[in-house]
Amino acid sequence: MKHIDFATFKTKLFGYFDLTDFLIPQEEAEEAIREGVSFRGINILILIVAIFIASLGLNVNSTAVIIGAMLISPLMGPIIGLGLAVGIHDFDLMKRSFRNLFMATVFSVATSCLFFLVSPVSESHSELLARTSPTIYDVFIGFFGGAAGILAIGSKVKGNVIPGVAIATALMPPLCTVGYGLANLQPSYFFGALYLFFINSVFIACATTVGVKLMKYHVKDFSNPGRAKKVRDIVYTIAILTMIPAAFMTYSMYRESTFISNCNKFVDKEFVFDGTQVLNYKPVMKKGEGTLTVTLVGKMIPQDSLLLAMTDKLPSYHLAGTRLNIVQGDTGGGSFDVRQATSSMLRDMYQVTQATISRQQDVIDSLKVENALISRNDSMGAIIAPEIKVLFPQVKDIAVTRGIVSDIDTHRLDTLNLVLVNYATPMGAAQSRKFKEYLEARLDTRPITIVASSAVHPETAPKTQKK
Repeated sequence: MKHIDFATFKTKLFGYFDLTDFLIPQEEAEEAIREGVSFRGINILILIVAIFIASLGLNVNSTAVIIGAMLISPLMGPIIGLGLAVGIHDFDLMKRSFRNLFMATVFSVATSCLFFLVSPVSESHSELLARTSPTIYDVFIGFFGGAAGILAIGSKVKGNVIPGVAIATALMPPLCTVGYGLANLQPSYFFGALYLFFINSVFIACATTVGVKLMKYHVKDFSNPGRAKKVRDIVYTIAILTMIPAAFMTYSMYRESTFISNCNKFVDKEFVFDGTQVLNYKPVMKKGEGTLTVTLVGKMIPQDSLLLAMTDKLPSYHLAGTRLNIVQGDTGGGSFDVRQATSSMLRDMYQVTQATISRQQDVIDSLKVENALISRNDSMGAIIAPEIKVLFPQVKDIAVTRGIVSDIDTHRLDTLNLVLVNYATPMGAAQSRKFKEYLEARLDTRPITIVASSAVHPETAPKTQKK
């Protein structure tokens, strides 16, 4: 058996995580971050427009519109700047970032509040409700999103990381929900969404600070290390305190989810009778105490015996201490309220229908986005054709499209950006490389695959013989 050198293995393993060849100089990264910190002129106008778009998306419950607003918004700038300032001890940048973040927050909330004050639609949809109950998962989303953001800013290869971070961390919708809560005087919306925005901001900044340390950026202010340590301690304390309520909310959400699941199993397995069936049931958990109300129709069962028997079975489903209410009524009337049961059933059907419509709308929105991308690719060939005619006269025809490629071994599907080219005359290797670089820059797409449809491929252009 061949001996494995642990030191060599360790070196190779950590070599995969070596960032030396991928990072841009610290000065370039800092300059890019500092430019995004300021909120004056065009930046503040773009922010206001993005807030209006996000508010519209929340108002009509459109995920695609909300995603578009996230991509437009420049809100990430001062948060990343705050994390950088803590990491390199730049207290002037810290003050400027905090001031600009505060002003951006005020403008955002004021804009969304104004929108919801004049909007004729005041009903809260699922996109609004999703921003009112932050959990520990939002902490992780903010932290890992911030980590991806600082790595992308500090690296040579940007790709789609920054837009992805803007979508994943979702800074815009919580601020719009804060404005909705303010406009409609709903404290739960206001404070819940504000807390979610605070979580995202704190942990994006924390991840940026950690990323700056890992990339070994030089510290700016050496004169007062005690002050730097105090600031770091404050930041880490804020981060820990921010996590605590989210952890409690996550635990409460987990308990409620488990309680509902156990109630579903209990009703499905135990409430099975001849001539009697379950019309509906409603599990509710408030302040840690669970209540299950079951409505039966059909043949009457002795109430006391039924309640006693079912209560004894609750611990078997981890429902000990749950308050069980059983409502019975035969089909002839009696104490059973048909109108109430029918109303409850119709309400449940309405909620299911609304959820189905919402899911279908999400699918439609995603298909619209995909169709827009396909249409853009289809038209790009015609747009760049006049330029290619001047720059690369060897090209006769060109078509831009996207395809799906399947890996034979792993069966993994991936998107392939294709450029179909018909060459009038052969193109040399050097010119072919320039042609590919031009296409990548002009189409803003990397990588691309050029497929030659002529008999002569540019790489096989005949060489001129020396006499």
